[in-house]
Formats: sequence, C-alpha cells, structure tokens
Amino acid sequence: MTAPWLVALDVDGTILLQDETMSPGVPEAVARLREAGHVVTIATGRSWMATRRYVEQLELDAEYVVCSNGAVTMRRVGDDWERWNVETFDPSPALALLRERLPDARYMVELASGQRLFTDQLDDWTLDGGRRVSFEELAAEPVSRIVVVSPGHDEEDFHRLVADAGLNEVSYAIGWTAWLDIAPQGVDKGTALERVRDELGLVGERVLVAGDGRNDIGMFGWARALGGRAVGMGQAPAEVKDAASEITDDVVDGGLASALNTLPAPAQVSAGE
Repeated sequence: MTAPWLVALDVDGTILLQDETMSPGVPEAVARLREAGHVVTIATGRSWMATRRYVEQLELDAEYVVCSNGAVTMRRVGDDWERWNVETFDPSPALALLRERLPDARYMVELASGQRLFTDQLDDWTLDGGRRVSFEELAAEPVSRIVVVSPGHDEEDFHRLVADAGLNEVSYAIGWTAWLDIAPQGVDKGTALERVRDELGLVGERVLVAGDGRNDIGMFGWARALGGRAVGMGQAPAEVKDAASEITDDVVDGGLASALNTLPAPAQVSAGE
C-alpha cells in the first residue's frame, strides 16, 4: 500500500479546452484518482468565482483550492468555503507604470475580500459583485492581484511591456487570452501548494502538477524540487515545457487524462497511510 499523491491541476489549457468544455477523459481520470484516495485539487490563475464551478463539476473533495496564481487559497468549511490564505500588495507603483504605457487598457484589481474593482466591463471577467471605479480608486487599498487587458496587444507586446516597465517588485504571468496578471512578489502556485501540502502532511515526492502556461513554471519548479512530477501540456510554449519534468499530449488530445492515468490504481492506495 502506498501514500496518496497531491495532484494539482491548472484549468485553462489543461482541464479545459478553449471553448471551456472538458479535455477528453479528464472527468473519468479525476474520478478514478479521487476514488483511489489521492488528493486532487485545482491550482489556477482564475479567481475563486471563476473556479468553483469546476471544483463542483469534477466533484472534487479536496479541502483546499489554489486560485489567483497562488495569491488566494480557499478552504472547505462544511458545505461552503472560506478564504484561508490571501497574499496582498500595494498596487500603486505597478498601476502607475502600466497606465503610463497602456493608457487605454482595461484594469481590474481583486481585494483581499474577493471583491473586484474594475475600470471597464469586459466579457471575459467574472465580475459578480464587482464595482466599477475610477483608475485612481484601484490603488486605494492592498490587492491580491492586478489584471490588465489591452485589446490590440499580444503576448509578445506584454513581455516587452513588463521588461520596459521594470515590473520587478511583483510577480506576473501572461495568460493564453493575452492578459497580464500581476501577483504579490514571491507568490505563485507553487508557494501556495507548499502551504497546502504542509498543512495536509503529505509526502513531498508524491506531488503531481500539470499546466500549460508561464504562470505554471513556479509550481513546476516546486514539484521538481520535492522530487515530484511536473507535467507540461503538449501545446505549452517552449519555456514552459523546459520547466516541466515530462510532457504529455495536447489538451485537445486528452493529454491531462493520459498523465493522470499513470498514477496508481485504487487498489494500490491507502489514504490513511
């Protein structure tokens, strides 16, 4: 009998296809691992509001879920959830640099409470309970993240912007829909997952993480440092693949399910060990 694995999965491009349907075989593979006693959770750049539906669809029973690129970790409390750990920072310097270079961009911040403040509506954002504010109001209090969307700018434009603006006091990631997501310095999915792993008392080398974006590089490094597995999706950029310990098939070809199905079968695992 062997100890359970901590399995942490990115959402977009890993669990989900671009039309937000599940990658082939994912629900079945996740159910198999859950029944085996493994701890299966999500580690995503999405907010909790945009993540909870997939926790429920996959019938995950994990106690913790990592959101907002590691800045927010949710904990299950009975039938509900609480914001167990929230990392914040002063958004003023980053916002000032960004506004100077992207005056026409759309901006959003997420407060420690989870409320979202935004300058302009955008269909891709989950803004339930959010409030439209002036740009100046975005920096009125500490935030757990800044999101910037600038139509007409692509991923390479954002990379140049980050370099030119000298955004070295915060961590940043660029999503597959070409937006810039800025988190507190030193915070990523890996730092949040280490806190979860420690809280649960799980074995370090029995971690498997999977993702396809630059915001997954931190958790890849964390998993590899523990002797665990870091699975890069087949369609991931070269630098993400380089950070992984193994590469699976593209998301459209069921790459995540293929990787998950390599973990021990139910009869081989005891969650109590």
